[in-house]
Amino acid sequence: MSRPGILFAIIGLFGLILPLVQFKPNRIVAGQGIPLFSSFPDGAFFTGALAIMLLAGCFGRWRAAWRLLAAALGLLAVVVALGLAADHLPPPGNRLARVAPASGFWLLLLAFGLMLADAISRLRPTLAQGWLILALAVALGAGLLGSGLLDGVSVMREYAVRRDPFLHEARTHLLLAFGSLALALLVGLPLGAAIFQRPRWRGPVLAVLNVLQTIPSLALFGIMIPILGWVAATLPGAARLGVSGIGIFPAMLALFLYSLLPVVSNTVAGLAGVPAPAREAAAGLGMTRHQILLQVLAPLALPALLAAVRIVLVQNIGLAVIAGLIGGGGFGTFVFQGLNQTAMDLVLLGALPTIALALLAGIVMDLLVQLSKGGGQTA
Repeated sequence: MSRPGILFAIIGLFGLILPLVQFKPNRIVAGQGIPLFSSFPDGAFFTGALAIMLLAGCFGRWRAAWRLLAAALGLLAVVVALGLAADHLPPPGNRLARVAPASGFWLLLLAFGLMLADAISRLRPTLAQGWLILALAVALGAGLLGSGLLDGVSVMREYAVRRDPFLHEARTHLLLAFGSLALALLVGLPLGAAIFQRPRWRGPVLAVLNVLQTIPSLALFGIMIPILGWVAATLPGAARLGVSGIGIFPAMLALFLYSLLPVVSNTVAGLAGVPAPAREAAAGLGMTRHQILLQVLAPLALPALLAAVRIVLVQNIGLAVIAGLIGGGGFGTFVFQGLNQTAMDLVLLGALPTIALALLAGIVMDLLVQLSKGGGQTA
């Protein structure tokens, strides 16, 4: 028997018992929970099929490829079931009723997602296979969203009436995440290289960056609002350059400050991890310190540098949600609007793309780190 498979089965079977969806008269009220087997005419068949897949995963003799296929089919079946329930439950012509994913849906998604991750770790795909699996997953997700199957789900109905604002906030979220990463690399890489070459600076610089990292995000935003507001009101031209106490500028600045420690510390660790014989050989060839740093140390430290990029990018995609509290935009705008209106569908409209974007960025960066190490098997 497979112990992870037993755990996944327990989680998934609870998901089959609990409500798959919440049927709500409108977007605000809690509504009624409906389990999978009674959500649509073929619900009992879906329930039985998913239960068989979960129980079959308990047996340890399955090949990793079959586990991967079963997990992918399970995930697909759960999402399809959600779409079928959203299409079946609302009365014809009723535009107010909402069908939202409930606890059973999330538990089933978790169970088959864990099964998928376990199967991939057992399969140990090559780098090319890893890219292929990612491409197929992205294509399948895009196909489901574009097929119209999920158009009746509550969060997709929120998207339908907010399409243009959603696209605007998506661009803002990407700007915050990638812009702060670019600034952190621009400052952090030279700073990390400098304190690597001058060890006496290392302790003070990293201590300051550690202090910045430990400040809670809301507290940091609160500190910057009056400071930047004073700067914008006092210094000529600052406001015209975009400096203000609220908006995208303080959000970008906060994310940049949070990004410095991972970039600087990984730069130092990566450069320090280069074998001494490589440095000695470069020095023996007559290379200058600058040439050794750029032509020898930096390429050999690339995996550590890419790991820093991964940490910062995933971190900033999540932290950018907080920018919605100070008018910085991004997906956090929908999260906090939904919380203020007690509309969980609107919260999901901001939370789900943030999670998906963070997962995608993490996986892509993991593959790039593996590529920088020379390819081979993925972890």
